[in-house]
Amino acid sequence: MYKKILIANRGEIALRIIRACHELGIKTVAVYSTADEFSLHVKFSDEAVCIGPPPSNESYLNIPRIIAAAEITHADAIHPGYGFLAENAEFSSICEDNGFSFIGPKAKIINSMGDKSEARNTMKSSGVPVIPGSDGVLKDVSEATKFAEKVKYPVMVKASAGGGGRGMRLVKSKKELESAFNSAKAESKSAFNNDDLYLEKFVENPRHIEVQILADGNGNTIHLGERECSIQRRHQKLIEESPSVVINNKLRNKLGEAAVNAAKAVNYVGVGTVEFLVDKNLDYYFMEMNTRIQVEHPVTEMVTGVDLIKQQIRMHAGKTFPKFLENFKLRGHSIECRINAEDPANDFIPSPMKITSFHMPGGKGVRIDSHAYAGYQIPTNYDSMIGKLIVFSSSRERAINRMSRALEECIIEGPKTTIPFHQAIMNDELFKRGEFDTGFLDNFKFIDRGK
Repeated sequence: MYKKILIANRGEIALRIIRACHELGIKTVAVYSTADEFSLHVKFSDEAVCIGPPPSNESYLNIPRIIAAAEITHADAIHPGYGFLAENAEFSSICEDNGFSFIGPKAKIINSMGDKSEARNTMKSSGVPVIPGSDGVLKDVSEATKFAEKVKYPVMVKASAGGGGRGMRLVKSKKELESAFNSAKAESKSAFNNDDLYLEKFVENPRHIEVQILADGNGNTIHLGERECSIQRRHQKLIEESPSVVINNKLRNKLGEAAVNAAKAVNYVGVGTVEFLVDKNLDYYFMEMNTRIQVEHPVTEMVTGVDLIKQQIRMHAGKTFPKFLENFKLRGHSIECRINAEDPANDFIPSPMKITSFHMPGGKGVRIDSHAYAGYQIPTNYDSMIGKLIVFSSSRERAINRMSRALEECIIEGPKTTIPFHQAIMNDELFKRGEFDTGFLDNFKFIDRGK
C-alpha cells in the first residue's frame, strides 16, 4: 500500500480523497494555488505545497510544478481527482516516468477512451451497442452530409476529444449542417487543440444513465449499478440519483454487462464510468467512458455501502477487491444536489463572493461533501461548486422528502446559490413521478420565491 499520496486537485474532491487516505493510514500532500491558500483541503492534509498563482495553467494544470511537489515531499503516488489533469494521458505517462504511481488509467487507456471516435469503434467491436453514426473522424462537410442522410436527421456533430458539451452541435436538417460543422470544428480546436469531428444519430428525449465499474489488476471487473444523470443544464449535471426510476433488474443487468465488457475491452484498472443514452423504448447506446472518479460517485456509495475512493486506491496498489463486492445489492435510494455559487434566477450567472454564514444540514441519511465554511472566499478562477448535498433513504419518495428537508436546513449567505433551484425541482410533480429526460430543464420554469 502507498505511504504518501499527493492530490493533484482542489476543493471538495481533494478533501474527499484526503479523508479516504487518512482512514487507510496513508499520509497526504495537498497542492494549492494562492487563491486556495485557505481552502479546507490545504488545512487537513499532512503537508501542503503552493504550486503557483490562481490561473489553472500556472498551478493545477502545471505538470512540472506538480511533479516537483511530489518529489520534494517524497510522495509515492499521485491522485488526480476529477477535472484538471484526471484524464490527461501525458500526465499519467509523466507520473509513471518519474516513479510515481498514477491513481488512474495508463496513458494508452486514457487515449483510447478519451478519443470519442476511437472509443465508439472499440465498443462496437466489443459488442456494446453504439448510436448509429460515422465509424471514424469525418474528413469534411461532404462526408458528414453522406452519413447524416444515411442515419436520417436529426444528428449530432461531436468533437472527438470533446467533453462538457463543447464542440457539440444538434443539426435538424441538411441546411444547418455546414454551419454547425464549421462552428463545432472551431470550438473543438479552441477547447481541445483538436478539431476532429464525428457524427451520431440524435437520440430524442433520452435519459442519461451511467454505470459505475470497478476493476482490479487481476482481471476482475464488476459493475455497481447505475446513476440517473438526466437533470442537466447545457450538458452539465445538476442532480444525480441511484438507482434510476426507469431501470428494471433485467435492463440493469444488460447495462452492467455492457459496461463490464467496455472496461475489459481496454484492460481497465481502477474505477470508471460507462455512460449510456437510454431512449423511450429502453433501448440503450454507449455514449462515452470516463476514466476517473465522477463528481456524483457518492450516490453509488450510499446505495452500495462501498467507498469508491478507497477501492480505487487499493486497485492501483495492486490489491484484489473484496469478495463481497461480487454479490453486491442496491439498497434504498440516494439523491445528490450540486450546490453551486450561481444565481439560478439570472441564467445561473456565477456568484463568487465571500460566504458570510454557512450551516449545513444533518440528521439520518444526510451527507455533505464540501470544502467551504463561513468566511471562505469563493475563488473566481475555478468552477462554482461549493459542495454536494447527498441524501439516502429506503425509497425514492422518502429520499426526495429527505432532500427537501435538508435543503431547507442548508444556509449559505453571501453568494447566490442553486439551493432554491433544487428546492423547486424536489417539489416538481413530473420530477417526483420520474417523468423526465435530458431535456427536462428546457421546459422547467424556475421562479425564485425568495425575491
